[in-house]
Amino acid sequence: MRIVIVAQNASTNFGGESLLPVNYFRILRSRQIETWLVTHGRTQAELEALFPEDVDRMHFVPDTWVHKLLNNLGLLLPVRVSQPTLGLLSHLYTQTIQRRIVLNLVKKHQIEVVHEPTPVSAKFPSLMFGFSVPVVIGPLNTDVKFPPAFSSRQSPLVDMVVGFAYQFVNLFNRLLPGKIKAETVLVANDRTAKALPSGVGGKIIQLVENGVDLSVWLSDSTPSKQPKQQVHFVSLGRLVDWKGVDLLLEAFAAVVGQTDAVLEIIGDGKIRGELEAQTARLAIEDRVIFSGWLSQEQCAQRMQQADAMVMPSLREPGGAVVMEAMAVGLPVIATNWGGPVDYLDSTCGILVEPDSPEGFVKGLTNAMLKLAQSPELRQSMGSAGSSRVRENFDWERKVDRMIEIYQQTIDTCHKH
Repeated sequence: MRIVIVAQNASTNFGGESLLPVNYFRILRSRQIETWLVTHGRTQAELEALFPEDVDRMHFVPDTWVHKLLNNLGLLLPVRVSQPTLGLLSHLYTQTIQRRIVLNLVKKHQIEVVHEPTPVSAKFPSLMFGFSVPVVIGPLNTDVKFPPAFSSRQSPLVDMVVGFAYQFVNLFNRLLPGKIKAETVLVANDRTAKALPSGVGGKIIQLVENGVDLSVWLSDSTPSKQPKQQVHFVSLGRLVDWKGVDLLLEAFAAVVGQTDAVLEIIGDGKIRGELEAQTARLAIEDRVIFSGWLSQEQCAQRMQQADAMVMPSLREPGGAVVMEAMAVGLPVIATNWGGPVDYLDSTCGILVEPDSPEGFVKGLTNAMLKLAQSPELRQSMGSAGSSRVRENFDWERKVDRMIEIYQQTIDTCHKH
Protein backbone atom coordinates (compact mmCIF):
# COMPACT_ATOMS: atom_id res chain seq x y z
CA MET A 1 0.00 0.00 0.00
CA ARG A 2 1.34 3.44 -1.00
CA ILE A 3 -0.32 6.46 0.64
CA VAL A 4 -0.06 10.24 0.47
CA ILE A 5 -1.38 12.17 3.47
CA VAL A 6 -2.12 15.80 2.64
CA ALA A 7 -3.02 18.28 5.38
CA GLN A 8 -3.20 22.02 5.95
CA ASN A 9 -1.07 21.83 9.12
CA ALA A 10 0.77 18.96 10.79
CA SER A 11 2.19 19.63 14.26
CA THR A 12 2.31 18.37 17.83
CA ASN A 13 2.64 21.96 19.07
CA PHE A 14 -0.38 23.56 17.40
CA GLY A 15 -2.80 21.15 19.09
CA GLY A 16 -6.28 20.43 17.78
CA GLU A 17 -6.65 18.92 14.33
CA SER A 18 -3.01 19.54 13.34
CA LEU A 19 -2.14 16.46 15.46
CA LEU A 20 -4.19 14.17 13.21
CA PRO A 21 -1.88 13.98 10.16
CA VAL A 22 1.16 13.63 12.45
CA ASN A 23 -0.35 10.53 14.05
CA TYR A 24 -1.36 8.94 10.75
CA PHE A 25 2.13 9.48 9.32
CA ARG A 26 3.88 8.37 12.55
CA ILE A 27 2.00 5.09 12.88
CA LEU A 28 1.91 4.17 9.19
CA ARG A 29 5.67 4.70 8.93
CA SER A 30 6.28 2.77 12.18
CA ARG A 31 4.57 -0.15 10.42
CA GLN A 32 6.84 0.25 7.38
CA ILE A 33 3.92 1.26 5.15
CA GLU A 34 4.98 3.40 2.20
CA THR A 35 3.65 6.83 3.18
CA TRP A 36 4.34 10.44 2.21
CA LEU A 37 3.21 13.63 3.97
CA VAL A 38 2.38 16.94 2.26
CA THR A 39 1.79 19.91 4.57
CA HIS A 40 2.60 23.56 5.24
CA GLY A 41 6.23 24.56 5.74
CA ARG A 42 5.62 26.48 8.98
CA THR A 43 6.18 23.21 10.89
CA GLN A 44 9.00 21.81 8.76
CA ALA A 45 11.72 22.07 11.43
CA GLU A 46 9.50 20.38 14.04
CA LEU A 47 8.51 17.51 11.72
CA GLU A 48 12.06 16.88 10.49
CA ALA A 49 13.20 16.66 14.11
CA LEU A 50 10.34 14.26 14.91
CA PHE A 51 10.91 12.04 11.86
CA PRO A 52 14.61 12.27 10.94
CA GLU A 53 14.48 8.91 9.12
CA ASP A 54 11.66 10.13 6.87
CA VAL A 55 12.80 13.61 5.84
CA ASP A 56 12.69 12.57 2.18
CA ARG A 57 9.04 11.53 2.55
CA MET A 58 7.80 14.94 3.75
CA HIS A 59 7.00 17.75 1.32
CA PHE A 60 6.30 21.31 2.43
CA VAL A 61 4.42 24.30 1.03
CA PRO A 62 6.56 27.42 1.61
CA ASP A 63 5.21 30.01 4.07
CA THR A 64 4.76 32.81 1.53
CA TRP A 65 3.92 36.49 2.00
CA VAL A 66 0.35 35.64 0.97
CA HIS A 67 0.02 33.16 3.87
CA LYS A 68 1.50 35.65 6.33
CA LEU A 69 -0.78 38.48 5.17
CA LEU A 70 -3.95 36.36 5.39
CA ASN A 71 -2.92 34.99 8.79
CA ASN A 72 -2.18 38.46 10.22
CA LEU A 73 -5.48 39.85 8.91
CA GLY A 74 -7.31 36.82 10.35
CA LEU A 75 -5.96 37.57 13.83
CA LEU A 76 -7.93 40.84 13.76
CA LEU A 77 -11.26 39.02 13.33
CA PRO A 78 -13.30 36.66 15.54
CA VAL A 79 -12.34 33.03 14.80
CA ARG A 80 -15.81 32.17 13.50
CA VAL A 81 -15.49 34.98 10.93
CA SER A 82 -11.83 34.50 9.98
CA GLN A 83 -12.09 30.72 9.41
CA PRO A 84 -14.74 30.69 6.63
CA THR A 85 -13.28 33.82 4.98
CA LEU A 86 -9.55 34.53 5.23
CA GLY A 87 -8.87 31.04 6.59
CA LEU A 88 -10.61 29.53 3.58
CA LEU A 89 -8.58 31.69 1.16
CA SER A 90 -5.33 30.63 2.85
CA HIS A 91 -6.41 26.99 2.75
CA LEU A 92 -7.23 27.12 -0.97
CA TYR A 93 -3.98 28.91 -1.79
CA THR A 94 -2.06 26.22 0.12
CA GLN A 95 -4.01 23.47 -1.64
CA THR A 96 -3.21 24.79 -5.12
CA ILE A 97 0.48 24.24 -4.30
CA GLN A 98 -0.18 20.92 -2.52
CA ARG A 99 -2.13 19.66 -5.50
CA ARG A 100 0.91 20.01 -7.77
CA ILE A 101 3.07 18.19 -5.20
CA VAL A 102 0.53 15.34 -4.85
CA LEU A 103 0.18 14.95 -8.63
CA ASN A 104 3.95 14.57 -8.86
CA LEU A 105 4.09 12.03 -5.99
CA VAL A 106 1.26 9.96 -7.51
CA LYS A 107 3.16 9.77 -10.79
CA LYS A 108 6.63 9.23 -9.30
CA HIS A 109 5.79 6.69 -6.56
CA GLN A 110 2.74 4.84 -7.96
CA ILE A 111 0.60 6.08 -5.07
CA GLU A 112 -2.56 4.02 -4.50
CA VAL A 113 -4.62 6.33 -2.29
CA VAL A 114 -4.57 10.02 -1.25
CA HIS A 115 -5.87 10.81 2.25
CA GLU A 116 -6.86 14.34 3.32
CA PRO A 117 -7.59 14.17 7.09
CA THR A 118 -7.70 17.96 7.63
CA PRO A 119 -9.20 20.49 7.71
CA VAL A 120 -11.97 18.61 9.50
CA SER A 121 -14.62 21.13 8.46
CA ALA A 122 -17.48 19.46 6.61
CA LYS A 123 -18.01 22.62 4.58
CA PHE A 124 -14.53 23.64 3.35
CA PRO A 125 -14.09 22.79 -0.35
CA SER A 126 -11.15 20.60 -1.39
CA LEU A 127 -8.82 20.61 -4.39
CA MET A 128 -7.84 16.98 -3.78
CA PHE A 129 -9.38 15.42 -6.92
CA GLY A 130 -8.37 14.33 -10.40
CA PHE A 131 -5.32 12.28 -9.38
CA SER A 132 -6.22 9.03 -11.23
CA VAL A 133 -6.14 7.34 -7.78
CA PRO A 134 -8.90 7.29 -5.13
CA VAL A 135 -9.18 9.97 -2.45
CA VAL A 136 -10.24 9.48 1.18
CA ILE A 137 -11.35 12.63 3.05
CA GLY A 138 -11.83 12.90 6.81
CA PRO A 139 -12.93 12.00 9.37
CA LEU A 140 -14.73 15.35 9.20
CA ASN A 141 -16.43 17.01 12.16
CA THR A 142 -18.74 19.97 11.70
CA ASP A 143 -18.81 23.17 13.71
CA VAL A 144 -21.03 23.42 16.79
CA LYS A 145 -23.14 26.47 17.63
CA PHE A 146 -23.52 27.82 21.16
CA PRO A 147 -26.31 26.18 23.18
CA PRO A 148 -29.48 28.33 22.91
CA ALA A 149 -29.10 29.52 26.51
CA PHE A 150 -25.68 30.97 25.63
CA SER A 151 -26.52 32.53 22.25
CA SER A 152 -25.85 36.00 23.73
CA ARG A 153 -22.14 35.09 23.71
CA GLN A 154 -22.24 35.10 19.93
CA SER A 155 -22.25 38.46 18.16
CA PRO A 156 -25.23 38.89 15.76
CA LEU A 157 -22.78 40.40 13.24
CA VAL A 158 -20.59 37.29 13.43
CA ASP A 159 -23.66 35.09 12.93
CA MET A 160 -24.66 37.16 9.91
CA VAL A 161 -21.20 36.98 8.28
CA VAL A 162 -20.89 33.24 8.91
CA GLY A 163 -24.43 32.62 7.68
CA PHE A 164 -23.71 34.62 4.51
CA ALA A 165 -20.49 32.64 3.86
CA TYR A 166 -22.32 29.33 4.32
CA GLN A 167 -24.86 30.31 1.65
CA PHE A 168 -22.09 29.62 -0.86
CA VAL A 169 -20.93 26.26 0.56
CA ASN A 170 -22.59 24.14 -2.12
CA LEU A 171 -21.42 26.45 -4.90
CA PHE A 172 -17.79 26.40 -3.69
CA ASN A 173 -17.89 22.62 -3.35
CA ARG A 174 -19.14 22.26 -6.92
CA LEU A 175 -16.42 24.54 -8.26
CA LEU A 176 -13.74 22.77 -6.13
CA PRO A 177 -15.28 19.30 -5.89
CA GLY A 178 -12.79 17.32 -3.79
CA LYS A 179 -15.42 16.23 -1.27
CA ILE A 180 -18.05 15.55 -3.95
CA LYS A 181 -15.66 13.43 -6.04
CA ALA A 182 -13.90 11.61 -3.16
CA GLU A 183 -14.31 7.84 -3.20
CA THR A 184 -14.67 7.76 0.60
CA VAL A 185 -15.82 10.49 3.00
CA LEU A 186 -15.45 9.83 6.73
CA VAL A 187 -17.63 11.66 9.27
CA ALA A 188 -17.29 11.76 13.06
CA ASN A 189 -21.03 11.73 13.78
CA ASP A 190 -24.55 12.11 12.34
CA ARG A 191 -24.37 15.88 12.83
CA THR A 192 -21.46 16.03 10.37
CA ALA A 193 -23.08 13.69 7.84
CA LYS A 194 -26.03 16.09 7.66
CA ALA A 195 -23.69 19.08 7.18
CA LEU A 196 -21.86 17.65 4.13
CA PRO A 197 -22.23 19.64 0.91
CA SER A 198 -24.94 18.32 -1.41
CA GLY A 199 -23.91 15.88 -4.10
CA VAL A 200 -21.29 13.82 -2.24
CA GLY A 201 -21.04 10.68 -4.36
CA GLY A 202 -18.59 8.52 -2.44
CA LYS A 203 -19.14 6.06 0.37
CA ILE A 204 -19.83 7.78 3.71
CA ILE A 205 -18.39 5.99 6.76
CA GLN A 206 -18.66 7.05 10.42
CA LEU A 207 -15.40 7.20 12.39
CA VAL A 208 -14.44 9.51 15.29
CA GLU A 209 -11.78 11.95 14.08
CA ASN A 210 -9.71 12.05 17.27
CA GLY A 211 -7.61 9.36 18.88
CA VAL A 212 -5.24 8.97 21.81
CA ASP A 213 -1.52 8.26 21.58
CA LEU A 214 -1.18 5.84 24.48
CA SER A 215 2.60 6.16 24.41
CA VAL A 216 2.11 9.74 25.70
CA TRP A 217 -1.18 9.62 27.62
CA LEU A 218 -0.50 6.84 30.11
CA SER A 219 -2.30 6.31 33.39
CA ASP A 220 -0.10 6.86 36.42
CA SER A 221 1.03 3.65 38.10
CA THR A 222 1.40 5.26 41.54
CA PRO A 223 -1.09 4.24 44.25
CA SER A 224 -4.41 6.08 44.41
CA LYS A 225 -4.46 9.30 46.40
CA GLN A 226 -5.69 9.06 49.94
CA PRO A 227 -9.03 10.76 50.73
CA LYS A 228 -7.35 13.25 53.06
CA GLN A 229 -5.20 14.72 50.31
CA GLN A 230 -6.14 17.92 48.50
CA VAL A 231 -8.26 17.22 45.40
CA HIS A 232 -6.67 18.57 42.22
CA PHE A 233 -8.94 19.53 39.29
CA VAL A 234 -7.39 20.37 35.92
CA SER A 235 -8.75 22.18 32.87
CA LEU A 236 -6.85 22.14 29.58
CA GLY A 237 -7.42 24.23 26.46
CA ARG A 238 -7.03 27.60 24.77
CA LEU A 239 -8.16 30.54 26.88
CA VAL A 240 -10.84 31.91 24.57
CA ASP A 241 -14.42 32.93 25.30
CA TRP A 242 -16.23 29.85 24.02
CA LYS A 243 -14.18 27.48 26.19
CA GLY A 244 -16.28 28.65 29.18
CA VAL A 245 -13.40 28.96 31.67
CA ASP A 246 -15.05 32.05 33.21
CA LEU A 247 -18.05 29.86 34.08
CA LEU A 248 -15.73 27.21 35.52
CA LEU A 249 -14.13 29.80 37.81
CA GLU A 250 -17.57 30.88 39.04
CA ALA A 251 -18.46 27.26 39.73
CA PHE A 252 -15.14 26.57 41.43
CA ALA A 253 -15.60 29.52 43.81
CA ALA A 254 -18.50 27.60 45.37
CA VAL A 255 -16.35 24.45 45.55
CA VAL A 256 -13.65 26.39 47.43
CA GLY A 257 -16.21 27.25 50.09
CA GLN A 258 -16.81 23.56 50.86
CA THR A 259 -13.50 21.78 50.12
CA ASP A 260 -9.76 22.44 50.01
CA ALA A 261 -9.62 21.57 46.27
CA VAL A 262 -7.31 23.33 43.80
CA LEU A 263 -7.89 24.05 40.11
CA GLU A 264 -5.06 24.08 37.56
CA ILE A 265 -5.75 25.81 34.24
CA ILE A 266 -3.39 24.70 31.46
CA GLY A 267 -3.32 26.74 28.28
CA ASP A 268 -2.96 30.29 27.07
CA GLY A 269 -5.01 32.76 25.05
CA LYS A 270 -6.23 36.30 24.63
CA ILE A 271 -8.54 36.29 27.68
CA ARG A 272 -6.00 34.96 30.19
CA GLY A 273 -5.68 38.42 31.80
CA GLU A 274 -9.46 38.68 32.20
CA LEU A 275 -9.61 35.24 33.80
CA GLU A 276 -6.79 36.05 36.24
CA ALA A 277 -8.62 39.25 37.19
CA GLN A 278 -11.84 37.27 37.70
CA THR A 279 -9.95 34.85 39.97
CA ALA A 280 -8.84 37.79 42.10
CA ARG A 281 -12.38 39.23 42.24
CA LEU A 282 -13.70 35.86 43.40
CA ALA A 283 -10.92 35.72 46.04
CA ILE A 284 -9.83 32.25 44.92
CA GLU A 285 -6.37 33.12 43.53
CA ASP A 286 -4.68 30.97 46.19
CA ARG A 287 -6.60 27.92 44.88
CA VAL A 288 -6.26 28.50 41.10
CA ILE A 289 -3.03 27.88 39.19
CA PHE A 290 -2.53 29.29 35.68
CA SER A 291 0.16 27.08 34.16
CA GLY A 292 0.19 28.56 30.64
CA TRP A 293 0.97 26.62 27.48
CA LEU A 294 2.64 23.21 28.01
CA SER A 295 3.88 20.54 25.60
CA GLN A 296 1.89 17.33 25.17
CA GLU A 297 4.30 15.41 27.39
CA GLN A 298 4.09 18.08 30.11
CA CYS A 299 0.29 18.09 29.87
CA ALA A 300 0.25 14.32 30.29
CA GLN A 301 2.43 14.59 33.41
CA ARG A 302 0.15 17.24 34.93
CA MET A 303 -2.91 15.13 34.16
CA GLN A 304 -1.34 12.15 35.90
CA GLN A 305 -0.93 14.27 39.03
CA ALA A 306 -4.56 15.45 38.97
CA ASP A 307 -7.76 13.84 40.28
CA ALA A 308 -10.33 14.97 37.71
CA MET A 309 -10.59 17.01 34.51
CA VAL A 310 -13.20 19.70 33.81
CA MET A 311 -14.04 20.84 30.26
CA PRO A 312 -16.73 23.57 30.34
CA SER A 313 -16.51 24.34 26.60
CA LEU A 314 -19.75 25.64 25.05
CA ARG A 315 -19.16 24.83 21.38
CA GLU A 316 -16.58 22.05 21.21
CA PRO A 317 -16.90 20.01 17.99
CA GLY A 318 -14.21 17.51 19.00
CA GLY A 319 -12.49 17.57 22.36
CA ALA A 320 -9.50 15.22 22.13
CA VAL A 321 -8.52 16.40 25.61
CA VAL A 322 -11.54 14.51 27.00
CA MET A 323 -10.14 11.24 25.65
CA GLU A 324 -6.62 12.12 26.81
CA ALA A 325 -7.88 12.68 30.37
CA MET A 326 -9.77 9.39 30.23
CA ALA A 327 -6.61 7.65 29.01
CA VAL A 328 -4.64 8.75 32.08
CA GLY A 329 -7.44 7.51 34.33
CA LEU A 330 -9.22 10.76 35.20
CA PRO A 331 -12.98 11.15 35.55
CA VAL A 332 -14.17 13.97 33.28
CA ILE A 333 -16.75 16.69 33.83
CA ALA A 334 -17.86 18.18 30.50
CA THR A 335 -20.70 20.04 28.79
CA ASN A 336 -23.51 17.87 27.47
CA TRP A 337 -23.18 19.52 24.07
CA GLY A 338 -21.05 18.88 20.96
CA GLY A 339 -17.99 16.66 20.83
CA PRO A 340 -17.67 15.43 24.43
CA VAL A 341 -21.00 13.61 24.04
CA ASP A 342 -19.31 11.37 21.44
CA TYR A 343 -16.76 10.12 23.99
CA LEU A 344 -18.19 10.30 27.51
CA ASP A 345 -20.88 8.29 29.22
CA SER A 346 -22.05 8.07 32.83
CA THR A 347 -19.55 5.31 33.67
CA CYS A 348 -16.53 7.57 33.19
CA GLY A 349 -17.72 11.14 33.68
CA ILE A 350 -20.43 13.68 34.35
CA LEU A 351 -22.09 15.62 31.52
CA VAL A 352 -23.54 18.96 32.65
CA GLU A 353 -26.59 20.40 30.86
CA PRO A 354 -26.06 23.92 29.44
CA ASP A 355 -29.73 24.84 30.00
CA SER A 356 -29.00 28.28 31.47
CA PRO A 357 -25.86 30.14 32.62
CA GLU A 358 -26.89 29.87 36.28
CA GLY A 359 -27.92 26.23 35.96
CA PHE A 360 -24.73 25.33 34.11
CA VAL A 361 -22.53 26.94 36.76
CA LYS A 362 -24.45 25.15 39.50
CA GLY A 363 -24.16 21.87 37.58
CA LEU A 364 -20.38 22.27 37.32
CA THR A 365 -20.19 23.04 41.06
CA ASN A 366 -22.26 19.99 41.98
CA ALA A 367 -20.24 17.72 39.71
CA MET A 368 -16.93 18.93 41.18
CA LEU A 369 -18.25 18.53 44.72
CA LYS A 370 -19.50 15.03 43.93
CA LEU A 371 -16.06 13.97 42.70
CA ALA A 372 -14.16 15.88 45.39
CA GLN A 373 -16.09 14.13 48.13
CA SER A 374 -15.85 10.60 46.73
CA PRO A 375 -12.41 9.11 46.01
CA GLU A 376 -14.16 5.81 45.23
CA LEU A 377 -16.23 7.44 42.48
CA ARG A 378 -13.13 9.13 41.05
CA GLN A 379 -11.37 5.77 41.02
CA SER A 380 -14.21 3.84 39.36
CA MET A 381 -14.89 6.51 36.73
CA GLY A 382 -11.19 6.90 35.98
CA SER A 383 -10.77 3.17 35.52
CA ALA A 384 -13.85 2.93 33.27
CA GLY A 385 -12.63 5.86 31.15
CA SER A 386 -9.19 4.32 30.72
CA SER A 387 -10.74 1.04 29.53
CA ARG A 388 -13.12 2.88 27.19
CA VAL A 389 -10.25 4.75 25.51
CA ARG A 390 -8.22 1.57 25.00
CA GLU A 391 -11.19 -0.19 23.45
CA ASN A 392 -12.46 2.63 21.23
CA PHE A 393 -10.03 5.51 20.80
CA ASP A 394 -6.46 4.15 20.75
CA TRP A 395 -4.61 5.61 17.73
CA GLU A 396 -3.15 2.20 16.88
CA ARG A 397 -6.64 0.70 16.59
CA LYS A 398 -7.81 3.72 14.68
CA VAL A 399 -5.05 3.26 12.11
CA ASP A 400 -6.00 -0.45 11.87
CA ARG A 401 -9.47 0.71 10.84
CA MET A 402 -8.08 3.36 8.49
CA ILE A 403 -5.94 0.77 6.69
CA GLU A 404 -9.09 -1.33 6.16
CA ILE A 405 -10.80 1.77 4.72
CA TYR A 406 -7.84 2.50 2.42
CA GLN A 407 -7.94 -1.06 1.12
CA GLN A 408 -11.72 -1.04 0.62
CA THR A 409 -11.40 2.27 -1.24
CA ILE A 410 -8.63 0.96 -3.49
CA ASP A 411 -10.56 -2.26 -4.21
CA THR A 412 -13.76 -0.35 -5.05
CA CYS A 413 -11.86 1.95 -7.38
CA HIS A 414 -10.28 -1.03 -9.20
CA LYS A 415 -13.72 -2.62 -9.71
CA HIS A 416 -14.88 0.56 -11.44
